[in-house]
Amino acid sequence: MFSNIYKSIFLVGNSLQSFLLLLIRLYWGYQFAITGFGKFLHFENITAYFQSLKIPFPSFSAGLTGSIELICGALLFIGLFSRAAVIPLMCVMLGAWFTSERDALISLFKNFEPTPFFNSTPFLFTYAVVIVFCFGPGKISLDYWVGKFYKSKEMP
Repeated sequence: MFSNIYKSIFLVGNSLQSFLLLLIRLYWGYQFAITGFGKFLHFENITAYFQSLKIPFPSFSAGLTGSIELICGALLFIGLFSRAAVIPLMCVMLGAWFTSERDALISLFKNFEPTPFFNSTPFLFTYAVVIVFCFGPGKISLDYWVGKFYKSKEMP
């Protein structure tokens, strides 16, 4: 009896997996793309902000960061090359932690206080891209159809 209940729960969970991955991709892909687009709309302000953080080549860094967020966010949104697209996004988020969210990072490792780290903006962005990197974009994605995973019914 318990075995049947567990199998039913397992099947329901598996059937919702692709839908959850779709929601994560749509929401966070959109957020990355909008953030990247915003960097180009307010390029001078972003460059000045990067300069205040002592980021080398602030103009180039702002353009590169905006491009990565816009392009890879759009790829994440549509589910195309999803696992490859999240790698540069992870790098951008690491850069954010080492520059604008440095205090949260120091608090985590030096003071063993995780709250500022978990409340920092890069945390949820990174959490979302790690989920997509580990589990893939799901069956409701272009990766699933372009990669012909539907033939084997595997997750991309």
